[in-house]
Amino acid sequence: MQIESIEIKNYRLFRHVLMSDLPRMVVVVGANGSGKTTLFDVFTFLKDALTQNVSAAVARRGGFRELVSRDATGPIELIIKFRESGGPLVTYQLAISEEQGRVVVENEVLRYRRGQRGQPWRFVDFSKGEGTAITNEYAYGQEGATVERAHYNLDDPSILAIKGLGQFRDFHIVSEFRNLIENWYISNFQIADARPSVEAGYAEHLSPRGDNVAQVAQYLYENHRDKFESVLQAMRWQVPGVYHVEARPTEDGRLVLRFQDGSFQDPFIARYVSDGTIKMFAYLVLLYDPKPHPLLAIEEPENQLYPELLHPLAEEFRAYAQRGGQVFVSTHSPDFLNGANLDEIFWLVKQEGFSTARRASDSENLRSLAKGQMPGLLWRRKFFEGAGLKWAD
Repeated sequence: MQIESIEIKNYRLFRHVLMSDLPRMVVVVGANGSGKTTLFDVFTFLKDALTQNVSAAVARRGGFRELVSRDATGPIELIIKFRESGGPLVTYQLAISEEQGRVVVENEVLRYRRGQRGQPWRFVDFSKGEGTAITNEYAYGQEGATVERAHYNLDDPSILAIKGLGQFRDFHIVSEFRNLIENWYISNFQIADARPSVEAGYAEHLSPRGDNVAQVAQYLYENHRDKFESVLQAMRWQVPGVYHVEARPTEDGRLVLRFQDGSFQDPFIARYVSDGTIKMFAYLVLLYDPKPHPLLAIEEPENQLYPELLHPLAEEFRAYAQRGGQVFVSTHSPDFLNGANLDEIFWLVKQEGFSTARRASDSENLRSLAKGQMPGLLWRRKFFEGAGLKWAD
């Protein structure tokens, strides 16, 4: 899956922002308070709304009046356009409003376009818990096929139709889209959680908090040795001295990570290893997952990492995106930015209380300057117009 565009209306400080022609890796920069966290929260919001309901997702963010943009005249709207590799363009549109103190789905549409000029099929078209869905999905793409629809009612107007319908086999396309969102990975990595020993066993995928990194390492070692060796090779290259990592079981049936440094005979357990080493290992375990997530959203990966590690880390994120998982990264680091291409960089500009997004490659000045200077240096020297940076020279 590749998201081609994101449009946000009336979501906190995004009164209206459109990011289009998105590449497989997107790097977002901006001054403090410009909306990087808010942008990434859109992904979390959609996942929360799907796994629970829209009302609960809004409540987690302080209620509708806290979430909707100041002085907004319309509903909160999220429009995401994406496509599977070689597949049709898919548009998912969600509008959320409040009626008599209750959060409702004002409108929800999932549509596919047939070819470049074909009319889109609205597989889902709902409003306030009522709507229609296509019942002859098998006919999609067939020459001369006509659309057959049925009307449905949901129990709760704050439940997403893709959640309700996606539970039934008859709605295969809706179910696939639901599964895509459910498998988005939005990182909330916590160093403290990655250090303690954990119950023995294995986990196939790294959790958002990183608290099962030892179990995932054990799983890779036992079931995907080539991926585990790739993680070790990257660690040896990026973290001097570390040449082996293992998940060792303890006497009480728990797993603990042990890092072998070539300068010492005995390995160090995770408790005594630097934050940066733990974090880099966790990122590599995530990035060499045998089944890439359709989307990764990582905020400020530079925290706890040595600056010289950030350029190669950016290259690791890009390699992951090329293997099949789109990557969104926010950063404050010029060193990480140096590992990004100009067409991968978007920056947020806040004016009169609301933010907009700009693409670095759209700037003629930046394109000219980038021929001789790295993007991080241009960012540091304030060539990103309107970024409002205040660097200490």
